[in-house]
Amino acid sequence: MIIAVGLLVIACATTIAILRSKKPLKLIMREAKYEVLYNAVGSKYLMQDFLMKKYNKTNLPLRSGKTAVITGGTRGIGLEAIKMLLKCDINVIIGCRNLQLGENLLQKFRQEGISTGNIEVLQLDISVLESVKNFAKEASKRHDKINYLINNAGIMFGPQVESRDGYESQFATNYLGHFLLTYLLLPTLKKAGTDKAQSRIVNVSSCAHVVGEINFEDINFRTQYIPAEAYAQSKLAQILFSNYLNNLLIKEGAHVQVHSVHPGMVNTDLFNDTNLKTIAPWMPSLFFKTPEQGAYPVIHACLSEDLEGKGGTYIHNCVVVDPSNRAMNLELQEKLFNFTKKLLVIEKFSYTE
Repeated sequence: MIIAVGLLVIACATTIAILRSKKPLKLIMREAKYEVLYNAVGSKYLMQDFLMKKYNKTNLPLRSGKTAVITGGTRGIGLEAIKMLLKCDINVIIGCRNLQLGENLLQKFRQEGISTGNIEVLQLDISVLESVKNFAKEASKRHDKINYLINNAGIMFGPQVESRDGYESQFATNYLGHFLLTYLLLPTLKKAGTDKAQSRIVNVSSCAHVVGEINFEDINFRTQYIPAEAYAQSKLAQILFSNYLNNLLIKEGAHVQVHSVHPGMVNTDLFNDTNLKTIAPWMPSLFFKTPEQGAYPVIHACLSEDLEGKGGTYIHNCVVVDPSNRAMNLELQEKLFNFTKKLLVIEKFSYTE
């Protein structure tokens, strides 16, 4: 009840601020709409995090000799996920922009007493397609078999900025770059998978997908930009992609499965510039998950034996749950998949197309 009241106050304060702005009325109304929707969805999932707390745990089995790739692993959920992978004796390839931060991680974890696993750090700006290609080429050159791909890097509610390739920044970072990376690393993932231990692709999404729609006519929101709308689109796209790709791989007979994950409402840097942190900076530290708690469902999707052969699922608090109806729409999945292939000039993603 306290959480719901707090979120309602934040929604009202933010809506009033929006209404007092000098923006066009149409834009004001859409921003207010998304503010209300986000607070409603956030309140619901925050309560679910509390009620499902006992399920949000996973085993850390030894996976000596296995290799994982993770994007954006130098802070937040990614940092905690790497720590867990190391405890499983997995070799972790980190794709990040700040190489020094990544290279310092192994020493940090060794000082904390984690003696297993290893870290390799490669340059990657997931929003830049050329950087994605260079990273995938180097990772594949070093390792012809990759067992796990965790598409974790993300941004939220940024200003209207386009990537070097001309795509809205959240779409480019959260979805498009990871689509390309998955395509380029798929041969190494297929080579590593077996019928008893499939390789896994884990896309870190969000409950924000519930309010998302895919704006095919203006994918970059150049006509009217609302950060919350663009973010929701990118997160819905991740789940649509996950489900469609998993079905393609099943038809192909490839030993690779795909999962999407909502890590929960997690107190990370993503919230730093949001209305929530401005109006109620105390709230995330009191009610949100810690980054470690947010990493559990990500690692669960990556390593859990209970999920073997059960790709195409959406994980929340280490439990398989249903995403939105829109995310399960087969026609929309196919439309987005083909639309994205055209953007990236990819003719075939799998042998069965």
